Amino acid sequence: MAILAVGSVALDTVRTPFGYEKEVLGGSATYFSIAASYFNSVGIVAVVGEDFPSAHVDFLASRGVDTSGLQREPGRTFRWIGEYGSDLNSAKTLDTQLNVFADFRPRLLPDQRNPDVLFLGNIDPALQRDVLEQVQRPRIVGCDTMNYWIGNTRESLLKTLEKVDVLLINDAETKELAGSSNLFRAARDILSWGPKTLVVKRGEYGVLMLTSDAVFGLPAYPVEDVSDPTGAGDSFAGGFMGYLSSAPQLDELAYRNAVVYGSVMASFNVCAFGPKRLASLTRADIDGRFEQFVRLTKFGSA
Repeated sequence: MAILAVGSVALDTVRTPFGYEKEVLGGSATYFSIAASYFNSVGIVAVVGEDFPSAHVDFLASRGVDTSGLQREPGRTFRWIGEYGSDLNSAKTLDTQLNVFADFRPRLLPDQRNPDVLFLGNIDPALQRDVLEQVQRPRIVGCDTMNYWIGNTRESLLKTLEKVDVLLINDAETKELAGSSNLFRAARDILSWGPKTLVVKRGEYGVLMLTSDAVFGLPAYPVEDVSDPTGAGDSFAGGFMGYLSSAPQLDELAYRNAVVYGSVMASFNVCAFGPKRLASLTRADIDGRFEQFVRLTKFGSA
């Protein structure tokens, strides 16, 4: 298996200024795996309840996602209810029902223990380390987290960061994690704790990628028909890690291209509720928007 994603599969109810959808397919592993599937083979490890529609499993399989690691347990599936106002960079959570996700313990199958690329979605840092102990060392380990884990399990999270190659978080999380109001100072500190690469997702303002000796910035792709930004960060991660899994060598150019492909996938994701727009893409759509990004950011010397 080229790529393995460990995270959540959920049912989301979302309201934005552009519409309302009830219990659409969501979760970090969902968005990541669909985006990554355009670049390489991908499998997921997650948990759902007895009420999870089999049509959603079929939908993931139709995208070539290996769902053999999708654990079905007695109880209800993880549900999230949220809404976006005029600021589409942040959602207001109205209700979170962890249900079977509260007791999620990732169990990797034998053929999932040697992935080339591993993505640790937004779950308890202790569980992220447990996954790392179940696999042979992947070529790349990517990791996501959130303010809840930063604030409540900081020491455990720092232990996880020692073992990852790429950390993908937003700008507020970057500052909170490092305890600094300056993004670049915060990034310097985080990079000294283990990750070789920090990717800072900035929503409609684009993305920054930082290493110990380089900074790369990209604006967000201008999208007019935004419907729902839910899952944009995980779609970015899927495009980013997916491209790296297919890159012949992991040099700076490959990482820069990965940022662009991640941004491409996020820009498509926001155009529909749930992962519907992601799933309807062709590789020609993706590569075409990559080239549009090249033209968008190209400029001459003074």
